Amino acid sequence: MKTQVIQGYNGIPAGVFIPIEDWENIKKHYPNIENVGQELPLWQKDILEIRLLDVSNPEKTESISELFNVLDTDDN
Repeated sequence: MKTQVIQGYNGIPAGVFIPIEDWENIKKHYPNIENVGQELPLWQKDILEIRLLDVSNPEKTESISELFNVLDTDDN
């Protein structure tokens, strides 16, 4: 892929040019690529907020080794 970095007037990179053939190939392999920059729906943000709060609370988290122990002793 032959890309070109586009710089602003101050010399700081401002964008990237990707040849259309390469862009079409990327879209073929990653069909949702054009949705990457879209805002998450509120319900997804709410779920993420709850999960982040749980992770930041050490009383609600356990080590990965504890998870493996539980899985190893599971009778299923």
